Amino acid sequence: MKNLVAYITSGYPEKSFTIDLALALGESGVDTLELGVPFSDPVADGPLIEKANHKALELGFKFQHLLEISKEVAPQVDTLWMGYFNSFYQQDMDLLLPLAKRLGVNGLIIPDVPHEEALLYKDLFDANDLANISFVAPTDSEQRIETIVKDAKKFIYMVAYTGITGSGAAEDLQPFLASIKKYTQTPVYVGFGVNEKTAKAKVQGADGVIVGSAFIDILLKEELTYAQKISYCSELARTIKESINS
Repeated sequence: MKNLVAYITSGYPEKSFTIDLALALGESGVDTLELGVPFSDPVADGPLIEKANHKALELGFKFQHLLEISKEVAPQVDTLWMGYFNSFYQQDMDLLLPLAKRLGVNGLIIPDVPHEEALLYKDLFDANDLANISFVAPTDSEQRIETIVKDAKKFIYMVAYTGITGSGAAEDLQPFLASIKKYTQTPVYVGFGVNEKTAKAKVQGADGVIVGSAFIDILLKEELTYAQKISYCSELARTIKESINS
């Protein structure tokens, strides 16, 4: 069974909606949920997720809201926090990681921290039994891939191409996948540009897909009610989960 990871922006359009959506996604085939931490300059994300980040901040998102959402969601859906390092660093990592574990969160995804800097926090993550998700990109040499994936936990985030999330760029991922799997037994999930149309092709040879912009596109449609947004996102999750396993 191949896994589906879904990203949603915490607190957009509001905290209670995020909780309801997260739980609905967990019932609709999503295996792991990325709770995105709104940030003013999400450099790895495309225009849709960037827009949702800015809207959440304009609506008054605070880090405390992430904690409150996680308390309700993490005991029921496998949950990761996805955000930029400054958001976490400001909370004091020595205090934040034990708190994350107590809330039931299973790891963090921090796209703007290079592997070498992530190693500085390895002992802290290990002590709290949390994954610090490793990224590999097509620009990485085989030697660097071997180094990055050596201690990878939970899954490896394979960047499907060089760029930002949400783009539909296509390329042959098989040689890249083979170079990763040569050095690790950790599952490899494909992210960037994955939607209901591309998921089946992108998951070939991989263990799962990571989908963000396709969900956020629905959340940004202001003509939809909250109930409609949850319904459409749930249907999208079911469609993608069926597609990658058919």
